[in-house]
Amino acid sequence: MKDFRKHLIHKNSNIKKALVLLNDLSSDAILFVVDNQDKLIGAFTDGDVRRGLIAGCSTEEMVVNIIQQNPKFITEKNLDIDKLISFRNDLYRIIPVLDHENKVVDVINFRETFSKLPLDGFIVAGGEGKRLLPLTSETPKPLLPVGEKPIIQYTIERLKYYGIREINIAINYLGEKIVKYFGDGSGMDLNIKYIKESKPLGTIGSLSKVKNLTNDYVLVINSDLLTNIDIEDFFIDFLKNDADMSVVSTAYEVRIPYGIFETKKNTITGLVEKPIYNYLSNAGIYILKREILEEIGDDVFFNATDLIEKMIKKKKKVISYKFPGYWLDIGNMIDYEKAQNDIDNIKLY
Repeated sequence: MKDFRKHLIHKNSNIKKALVLLNDLSSDAILFVVDNQDKLIGAFTDGDVRRGLIAGCSTEEMVVNIIQQNPKFITEKNLDIDKLISFRNDLYRIIPVLDHENKVVDVINFRETFSKLPLDGFIVAGGEGKRLLPLTSETPKPLLPVGEKPIIQYTIERLKYYGIREINIAINYLGEKIVKYFGDGSGMDLNIKYIKESKPLGTIGSLSKVKNLTNDYVLVINSDLLTNIDIEDFFIDFLKNDADMSVVSTAYEVRIPYGIFETKKNTITGLVEKPIYNYLSNAGIYILKREILEEIGDDVFFNATDLIEKMIKKKKKVISYKFPGYWLDIGNMIDYEKAQNDIDNIKLY
């Protein structure tokens, strides 16, 4: 992880030291003043230095004498998404993250991260990609290049953009190549762990093997998708509906090129000329409460659709998040070629 401590300064440090640290931070020049236990006391910027010097302070004076008291912050647990959004909309650049003891444990830099969602990421990347042979004979489908990056990297970067740093990847076929490519994720300021399947476990079965979740919610996504989904909006919708599980759905249109009879027994009661039917289809992206994982069988083949059906039977709240944006499931050569042309649709910046 990036060293957030470069933004911290002890309350007894002098202004001269603060100036050196601010200079090193360049465009991210803000310091958070802490005590011996790293508890937040205030914030300190170039503006505070100027005001202090104008008031007659010397560079040897302690920063605590000229800090901004009551700085903005968010808490690590029970994160207030609306509060975070308001900070972002008010053009705050960097916000400290506090634990339950008011200690600074991280910072959010809105230049690099759009949000900080309390989600663990789970990417399903164990499939063989047989419909993409011979491309997948020596390369796992998630590592096939689209533009200048592997397919799965676009998903990983999107998770990071929304502040999801804890990521588990389920691997099987040629999975060691995925491990070699991303490692532990530290090079991307992430914490990536791998779930090695000894046998195919379906689209969500390997999630039962995850024992290191850090949040109360999990985002599950297939590794062969390209999408520009706003994960923050998806999560907010999940919370507002007090759902147990939410499924991203995309519109699927069926055009019948003929007239269709409406019948009752053998009698024609009506005629619909070349009808168009619209359906919602499963997009392979889910958010679920942590406790739902208990419903997934241990080391058994289990698809996300199996979980959906089980949750419905148990009267749990399973909702659909209707997504109108870009979404492509790269399942065959035609999809793969389309992805190369569509890549600009999913860029984060």
